[in-house]
Amino acid sequence: MASLRDLGLSEYEARAYRALLNTGPTTAKELSRASDVPMGRIYDVLNSIEQYNLVRSQTASRPKKYVAVEPATALDRLLDDKKQELEAKADQYESIVDDLADELDAAEPVEEQFWTAAVGPEETLDLLLERLAAADRHIVIVAADPVPQMDTRTLGDDVLVQLEDALDRDVLVDILMTSDLMGALSENVGRRYRQTLQARDDFDVRISDEVTGTFNIIDNVEVCIQVPNPLSSSEAFGMIDLKDPEFAADVHDEFAPHWRQADPLEF
Repeated sequence: MASLRDLGLSEYEARAYRALLNTGPTTAKELSRASDVPMGRIYDVLNSIEQYNLVRSQTASRPKKYVAVEPATALDRLLDDKKQELEAKADQYESIVDDLADELDAAEPVEEQFWTAAVGPEETLDLLLERLAAADRHIVIVAADPVPQMDTRTLGDDVLVQLEDALDRDVLVDILMTSDLMGALSENVGRRYRQTLQARDDFDVRISDEVTGTFNIIDNVEVCIQVPNPLSSSEAFGMIDLKDPEFAADVHDEFAPHWRQADPLEF
């Protein structure tokens, strides 16, 4: 059950406010009895909820009297306070992340061969987006037919967001895809391509129906390869991510002639 404590009030503060709603204008002593807040604590509690702007006081009266702010107004004020608190926390965490990113990026990358794998649509997409986000220099995307188990429209939007972030980091992006896959992408992808990406020198999309596989080359040292389902070649089973500069170079050599012969994307 929801409680005023969920919005930041202490037990005594919640009791005092609820009691004020029932008593109407009252003194601290009377409120102490009505709320079961000890007399030794009641003034601190009243000062606290007054700072929350949940009560108004009549300072001219002797003894001083207090009245509760209407519940709708009080709840809105508590909610606003919580939102401001969360925004401040978010800013604090973003600052921590920025500091840690600079610190962790200063470490020398490990150059040993390493591979990992993801199985299933969600895990595959997560791995792909993670590796795109890690790119520093160059992203090559080669994509064949749409994958039935994955929402290609959503996939295209998610990937495009990562690619736009990569371009903002001065990463070169080249995409080679089939005409069938291009037709399966969302209108949003096409619109954003025309409006923000088509004119960029560091972003290029070409079409070739000779493409038969789906893979990504990251910074010429890492390859993400989509693995087809062995029981149905038209379905994706998962993805393998292999960090190996020599293998990545071989894959890029196979990609290069297809890229040269492909047609530039035109809307």
